[in-house]
Amino acid sequence: MLETATRTHDVLHFINGEYTEGTSGATFENRSPVDGSLIGLVHEAKEAEVDAAVQAARAALKGPWGRMPLAERVEILYRVADGINARFEEFLAAECRDTGKPRSLARHIDIPRGAANFKIFADVIKNVPAESFRMDTPDGAGALNYAIRVPKGVIGVIAPWNLPLLLMTWKVGPALACGNTVVVKPSEETPTTAALLGEVMNEAGVPRGVYNVIQGFGPDSAGEFLTRHPGVDAITFTGETRTGTAIMKAAADGVRDVSFELGGKNPAIIFADCDLDKAIEGTMRSVFANCGQVCLGTERVYVERPIFDEFVARLKAGAESLKLGRPEDEEANMGPLISKEHQRKVLGYYQKARELGATVVTGGGVPDMPGELRNGAWVEPTIWTGLGDDSPIMREEIFGPCCHISPFDSEDEVIERANDTEYGLACAIWTENLAKAHRTAARVESGLTWINSWFLRDLRTPFGGSKQSGIGREGGVHSLEFYSELRNICVKL
Repeated sequence: MLETATRTHDVLHFINGEYTEGTSGATFENRSPVDGSLIGLVHEAKEAEVDAAVQAARAALKGPWGRMPLAERVEILYRVADGINARFEEFLAAECRDTGKPRSLARHIDIPRGAANFKIFADVIKNVPAESFRMDTPDGAGALNYAIRVPKGVIGVIAPWNLPLLLMTWKVGPALACGNTVVVKPSEETPTTAALLGEVMNEAGVPRGVYNVIQGFGPDSAGEFLTRHPGVDAITFTGETRTGTAIMKAAADGVRDVSFELGGKNPAIIFADCDLDKAIEGTMRSVFANCGQVCLGTERVYVERPIFDEFVARLKAGAESLKLGRPEDEEANMGPLISKEHQRKVLGYYQKARELGATVVTGGGVPDMPGELRNGAWVEPTIWTGLGDDSPIMREEIFGPCCHISPFDSEDEVIERANDTEYGLACAIWTENLAKAHRTAARVESGLTWINSWFLRDLRTPFGGSKQSGIGREGGVHSLEFYSELRNICVKL
């Protein structure tokens, strides 16, 4: 067994507290989205590795983790958070190497939040109340009912590539806080930080088998083997809606619980009475942050007609001011897409928009990058106008640095158009009219609505999507509802 997560950036599995190549001998390449260079090889899990990880997790449930007092478990999770922060630069380098995102972004969001998730949910579980009820009985003596919260079991965690550490620990943190054990399947595009976290788990005193990582793909690989394994009690997934559908079908065998945060085609509604400077700044972030690879990002922008032309012109100027560059370039505020495959998908939509007659306000192609960066997965930040609401550009999730801007004339009209989608994840509303803001937010069909902000998150609040954007809610006590079960105990007095 090997003692570190990587060897010259080759990425291993982490099973039962140890790093292993596994027995399959299968590997796949991990390539940089920045310049296409080979980062290293990733060892692919087959059924044997997945079964070993699940069995290790089940054994840990019955071992010291399952018997550990809550106060001790909370203290260990604090040490995990401290361990990530102690190795901050190492996690930062690994995350940026896999994703290509600017260090300036990952330094302020990905790694701090990835660490904080363990402390946040340690505090939640430590302070969550339990309910009790006194009831009458025919003999007059009465009875007392009280609930206890118990772990659900072995949780399969399937994490995405856009915010790899943050969204993985957003699930692992509450799962471990509730006393579960986990088997994590990170995206094949971003395998490194999930593996590296195993070292921190060992250093923090997490018992063997509590945290396991298997590397690989979805179909006929680690993801499929994990979701159909009978030893997995529940599955949590963030990613595409069609992948969530496949996972839900697999979870039906054995009636396993699922928690999904899926796709989105999120609107922004810009009223003429907004603070235009704030609306432009917020929309710049919601469209172009992380190269548009944010589930909460904005791809449909509706602007009230009196300010439409000015808004388009100013957002165009903002998009054209963005600097694309390597992660280590402190002046860069946009990196590449995650992969050449995803670049082909996004460029396919860029081409489709032109074919459908969209007005390309800016962008629409591949930027002229210097030297070896030409081999990376770069696309231009792009803005369109002129398409109808029935266009694929307006209805299908692109997940790139792009948006379509449409004018509107009334509140009722824009709400109907914003809700005309199979998705319902997030919305941003910009207005200085408080009554209008509350009224509009209540009518928008999305799990999360911001008023005069974007990506402002209190992690105690419920997070999740409506319609085909997900099942269940995460955050604060709402995460506990998935990662634990309530059992009632009735005591005859």
